[in-house]
Amino acid sequence: MSTPYDLRKVLAELQEMPGEYHETNVEVDPHAELSGVYRYIGAGGTVKRPTKEGPAMMFNCVKGFPDTRVLIGIIASRDRVGKILHHDPKHLGRLLKDSVQNPVKPVKVAKTDAPAQEVIHLATDEGFDIRKILAAPTNTEYDAGPYITMGVVFGSDPEKTMSDVTIHRMVLEDEDTIGMYIMPGGRHIGHFQKQYEALNKPMPITINIGLDPAISIGTTFEPPTTPLGYNELWVAGALRQEPVQLVDGVAVDEVGIARSEFIIEAEILPHETIQEDINTNTGKAMPEFPGYNGDANPAVNVVKVKAITHRKDRPIMQTTIGPSEEHVSMAGIPTEASILDLVDKAIPGKVTNVYNPPAGGGKLMSILQIHKESEADEGIQRQAAILALSAFKELKTVILVDDDVDIFDMNDVMWTLNTRFQGDQDILVLPGMRNHPLDPSERPEYDPKSIRFRGMSSKTILDGTVPFDLKDDFIRAEFKEVPDWEKYLK
Repeated sequence: MSTPYDLRKVLAELQEMPGEYHETNVEVDPHAELSGVYRYIGAGGTVKRPTKEGPAMMFNCVKGFPDTRVLIGIIASRDRVGKILHHDPKHLGRLLKDSVQNPVKPVKVAKTDAPAQEVIHLATDEGFDIRKILAAPTNTEYDAGPYITMGVVFGSDPEKTMSDVTIHRMVLEDEDTIGMYIMPGGRHIGHFQKQYEALNKPMPITINIGLDPAISIGTTFEPPTTPLGYNELWVAGALRQEPVQLVDGVAVDEVGIARSEFIIEAEILPHETIQEDINTNTGKAMPEFPGYNGDANPAVNVVKVKAITHRKDRPIMQTTIGPSEEHVSMAGIPTEASILDLVDKAIPGKVTNVYNPPAGGGKLMSILQIHKESEADEGIQRQAAILALSAFKELKTVILVDDDVDIFDMNDVMWTLNTRFQGDQDILVLPGMRNHPLDPSERPEYDPKSIRFRGMSSKTILDGTVPFDLKDDFIRAEFKEVPDWEKYLK
């Protein structure tokens, strides 16, 4: 029987693929330096230039943490995600869509079969300090503190009838306190937490770090694709065609992911908040996916840590840079799947593919490839755009292109908007809609006509498809097909 998938199994596979993995024994400071180094090597995304797409990177010598390694960028490349999931990278959206529709539910294993619990630190132990156990980096010198950026939070409703997993930004505040930002609306963990608050009870959770990327990517689905009661670990199970393994906590009444590198067992306290940057007072939290430093929240949820468990053999602290290509993979590919799910049901066969590019951080922009077969399909492309905006409320810009355009090549997409597009008739603007609160332009001062409150936005549709009756005037230059062209490179 083969070993179940976990982070270490994936890393072993990557090490067999040239250019996909690099490790270093040069000492690095987790405070700003580690992320600063990876910015040049492989962050990509909307990270401040210069940056590029590069290998996943393991730092084996982390200042202050001799027994821990730090991994960054494992899914900071769409091609690498395709290799990790053994699938064509251009069709990962459809893979995830199919996985949502064919879930494989987790199984529980004994503690003796859970590598994540080989070493146990209890909050009651003398000298317990999460900041000395977790090598959580800061992305910049202005961060509110060390952040857990790749921690999958597992929580359930008070009756244990439903559970869910989500990823949040979480800052280490003191020896046993984490500040967790739960974005208002849409996240099931937040819904469960409000139920516990109504009972005036703390909510038990686990924070799972160092995971098979199938879990990290599957986790980021949102409603309506995965409604309340749907646990996204089912998606990861479908991607691997094997159930995710869970294990009972050692200090809280909740389960953790048994093959994690670290599990933090904790409770979200009811009716308690903390200033996110209480230790720095910089006014900044950490870099977020739009490419800007996020503002520190004056009132994040207080999470009290009860225990930390981890693997015995140099556990791996997994981290990411907020605006990097890694966020694009986590947020963008599930969004593509959500859009495909809706358009396939409403207008089957008309949207051939979807791509959420780095320019939108995986969340703010989608490119839809449209197939028109007859004059009856004219206009269907704009309905597809409306459906995309319905599938994902944080989507801000939709670009529509014909099926002869490579949606993964931004030069090809921009060519479309220069040769098959007229601004006076092909731009549709929908003002006064809800969007993502981390977009800094979404404030009344920026657009007082349509933005009444922070987090509202105008949504824009750019229709770069050729009108069906004019398609014969927009045929791309034809070149001879040469099947054996590669012989000329030998």
